[in-house]
Amino acid sequence: MSALPGWLREVEGGVKVEILVQPRASRTRAVGEHDGRLKIQVAAPPVDGAANAELLSFLAERLKLPRRDLAIVAGETGRRKTILLRGVDPATVAGALAS
Repeated sequence: MSALPGWLREVEGGVKVEILVQPRASRTRAVGEHDGRLKIQVAAPPVDGAANAELLSFLAERLKLPRRDLAIVAGETGRRKTILLRGVDPATVAGALAS
């Protein structure tokens, strides 16, 4: 197995992903690694939790996980976030988000 990216780490019960969010982008997409985190652009503005909701929906769809299996565990109001993904293995996450 190849090494996991630095923005991804396995924890008990799932995986934590370190993310840098860029709100108000032209479209929602993962754009690669930036400063040791996975950079994700979201189209929603950072108002009333809209960017967070769009980020979690994007991740759930991309990873084919139910939305309830994702949680923001750090960075709720900032651009640097840590997301907990329950019930998924690191290799699956790396493959789905690094491409």
